[in-house]
Amino acid sequence: MNTSARSTARSAARLAAVQALYQLHMEGTALNKLLDEFHQHRLGREVDDEDHEGEVFADAEVEFFDDIVRGVDARRAEIDEVLTAKLSDGWTLARLDKTMLQILRAGTYELMARADVPLASAINEYVDVAKAFFDDREAKFVNGILDAASKGLRD
Repeated sequence: MNTSARSTARSAARLAAVQALYQLHMEGTALNKLLDEFHQHRLGREVDDEDHEGEVFADAEVEFFDDIVRGVDARRAEIDEVLTAKLSDGWTLARLDKTMLQILRAGTYELMARADVPLASAINEYVDVAKAFFDDREAKFVNGILDAASKGLRD
């Protein structure tokens, strides 16, 4: 896979991972069932929506997707501790939008556990994910929190 295709596949994996983590958080679907659902029906499949007929979900790097989802699930307490320390006084994770929380969790996991991805690249990728759901203000919030969270994680 060339570098550009790999980058696109990883970007698609990040977006799908945030969606899967949101579903895990909201519905409590068993992890293996959730991953199987995404493998079978979402990653690289045709969009089943009349407004987007004929469009296809971008091919995602499945192993990367699985690592993010499994990693966030396994290390949630540690990730949430890092994030809580970076929020402004008076803010808690419970106050965050549920999608925003999953973006920050996935980004923090990648900063902590994926030394193969440069810190700045990971942060920029999750800023882009945030832009898929939110306005620039929230994307800047993601940038600030993940930048702060990255300090000291790989020293």
